[in-house]
Amino acid sequence: MTRRFVIGLSLLAVMQLCAEFAPAGGTEQPTSAAVESPGSDLVPRQGLAIGAVGKSGRQPLHTDAIEAAIVAGQWRPPSAGEQVKLADGTSKAWVATTANEDGVFDQTADQELRGGYLYVPVEMTDRRVMLLDATGHRMVYVNGRPRVGDAYRSGNVRLPILLQAGTNDLLFRASRGALRMRLSAPSSPLLLYTRDATLPDIRVGESLDAWGAVVLINATREATDSLYLETTGSGVETVRTALPDIPPLSTRKVGFRLRGPAPSSGGKHEVTLKLIRGGGSAQVLATASVDLRAREPQQSYKVTFRSDIDGSVQYYAVQPARQPGTAPRRPAMFLSLHGAGVQATAQADAYYGKSWGHVVAATNRRPFGFDWEDWGRLDALEVLEHAQQRLDTDPQRTYLTGHSMGGHGTWHLGVTYPDRFGAIGPSAGWISFWSYSGAERLEGKSPVEAIMQRATAASDTLTLARNFDHFGIYVLHGDADDNVPVEQARQMRTHLSEWHRDLAWHEQPGAGHWWDASDEPGAGCVDWAPMFDFFARHQVPTDDSIRHIDFTTASPGVSAWSHWVGIEAQQRMLEPASVDVRCDPGRRRFVGTTRNVARLALRVGHLPAGEPVTVDLDDQPIPDIPWPASGDKVWLHRAGEKWSAGGPASPDDKGPHRYGPFKDAFRHRVMLVYGTRGTEAENDWSLSKARYDAEMFWYRGNASVDVVADADFDPLHEPDRSVIVYGNSDSNSAWRQLLSDSPVVLRRGKVGVGPRELAGEDLACLLVRPRPGSARASVGVVGGTGLPGMRLTDRLPYFVSGVAYPDCIVLGTDVLQRGAAGVRLAGFFGLDWNIATGDFAWAE
Repeated sequence: MTRRFVIGLSLLAVMQLCAEFAPAGGTEQPTSAAVESPGSDLVPRQGLAIGAVGKSGRQPLHTDAIEAAIVAGQWRPPSAGEQVKLADGTSKAWVATTANEDGVFDQTADQELRGGYLYVPVEMTDRRVMLLDATGHRMVYVNGRPRVGDAYRSGNVRLPILLQAGTNDLLFRASRGALRMRLSAPSSPLLLYTRDATLPDIRVGESLDAWGAVVLINATREATDSLYLETTGSGVETVRTALPDIPPLSTRKVGFRLRGPAPSSGGKHEVTLKLIRGGGSAQVLATASVDLRAREPQQSYKVTFRSDIDGSVQYYAVQPARQPGTAPRRPAMFLSLHGAGVQATAQADAYYGKSWGHVVAATNRRPFGFDWEDWGRLDALEVLEHAQQRLDTDPQRTYLTGHSMGGHGTWHLGVTYPDRFGAIGPSAGWISFWSYSGAERLEGKSPVEAIMQRATAASDTLTLARNFDHFGIYVLHGDADDNVPVEQARQMRTHLSEWHRDLAWHEQPGAGHWWDASDEPGAGCVDWAPMFDFFARHQVPTDDSIRHIDFTTASPGVSAWSHWVGIEAQQRMLEPASVDVRCDPGRRRFVGTTRNVARLALRVGHLPAGEPVTVDLDDQPIPDIPWPASGDKVWLHRAGEKWSAGGPASPDDKGPHRYGPFKDAFRHRVMLVYGTRGTEAENDWSLSKARYDAEMFWYRGNASVDVVADADFDPLHEPDRSVIVYGNSDSNSAWRQLLSDSPVVLRRGKVGVGPRELAGEDLACLLVRPRPGSARASVGVVGGTGLPGMRLTDRLPYFVSGVAYPDCIVLGTDVLQRGAAGVRLAGFFGLDWNIATGDFAWAE
């Protein structure tokens, strides 16, 4: 396959880029640190810092005076004392700061580094690839190109960056104070980095057939090609796994197979990893080693699996049931969700083994991850299904619990999927981003902002609260919690106690956020015995035992079903849709009311087969609906205010399989396709942005995604994978292959939205469409009408949990000064993915 990775700009373009970043005359800048010899490391000591120059948070839009200059191509390296004018008319000054010998900037600029910027110039004697090792920042511009940061100070990020001869500009977007950085020469062109490994455990008495993953660093200016990873060592077989091609100057977490016989005892097994090129007697390019734990049958252990979100290797941890084979029925499962910064292994180890069920701890894709929303929610569902099959648990005895952020996840997953759990037990959980993290609601300010707020509907716990009536709830909280105030739990108790019939409650006197009442099992804020006793008295009811369902969904694309009733489509996209329906099996009749429902499905498999079914919806009788010729569903469709029976909707229409909004495109083994048909600067942006998104998804979500040039993209190969297209219809040839029928057309200098058109090079666009020929995959667009618009997308925070965008949004670069007033339009397509049947709002 021909690979057209863009390695760099032409000499002329480099000179133009350097001119954009050249110092203004007559200013005093920090002294550049220099790398003199190829093998030396560098710890820069001098820099300039500035405090926050805008407003940001858990929002889809932010203001930022420095980013505005970068987007416009007007940013210059600063000097000490230089003022930056802010959107409110005030200004802030750059101040000189010095790092200690470890490269930590914190003593003289701690406040500035809490949400501000750090500029560090680096002088190079020649053009060279170096590894950037930095922590404490959200992202960094390296000579104008965005690269991922390490806001959580994990220490897992090593970025290969190309530094030019002369002065190189590193501009860090700081996060939480102290920021550390150093540069080192890569020890080899390709490196295996094992600090961020995802590995399974081996269980005594069980053979090994699993996946592992490590980070591969490509510190070259060329794409990788024909690489394999070979595993050898004690207790494992020699296995070679083909690796995906990786763009130049990139990192990617790559998966590999592990196979081996069953160990006879616990301990560690060292596995050697060899990166090789080609088959047969191949060339070894890099080596590394990892340790696999061999675990005894009663010890906790890790299980790995391939995620359908992106094909990456993920894991979950299990605290196994004690002697499950002696139980009279299949074991129960307790899905446990960890708090912020906690590994799933630590979460599982917080429990003593239960005699009647397995504790299964999902990862949220990372210790901080996505607050158990977005891809964190999807991870929990993947783990639930994988563990149920692997452990052969009883689906009627499935329970949900979690602590802190995991307590929020318990509220969130429980209210979203009310037919999955027999009971839930949130501990020290917060309700929503609006109740706890200070997120700002946008509805009511303008029609555009109302559309944008609707995109966040799946995060609104209280809007869906009637779903809690499906199961029992045990709420646990310390009354002296200084992290998640106990008022979060009390607010939920007040709200639920008005109508919930099965609510248990315990406040631990004097207890803070994390507590143990004693050294005995079952006496702590995670492993609380009365909660598990409560679980033991509950189970998921079978469909044939349920006569009444009251169910609400924020989006059928997130959650469509509760037992035998499914809301497949809404009249108004992402406004709450609900159904309150009763089933009379003897009369073969369903009677109920709906709100904002356009298409309803009913499973009838719990009724005696063969005879017609009668449905009465919103006081409209629909008699004698024929028994389904295949399957177990009947469908009701709403046209205006009239209901009628019909068949299933076309898979081309919106439905639970594919509903939007924009972030939903990052599923189904998504691939990122960058453009090579634009100008040199456009192509450079496209590859840089695709690489940045791949890095960001890896950092926040342990992801592993393909980054592919448009010239190498084959629309007939793997047609059920989602695709993100970077650029516009002029710069990315994949547009005409995937988006030829899109009613939104992004071109150089203009964007057409149905019959209307917006002109200028300063417009950015996010868009989601169905992938042609696929019944599940989507096409996302990240692009602009010119370089300013393209650069505006660089830092749109769509990998941040709780941040959402509708099906389509067009923004101008003035959002960085004016916020939502700079949004030109936002909207949702109709059920047929058209504008005319959808709901779009234009700027006034």
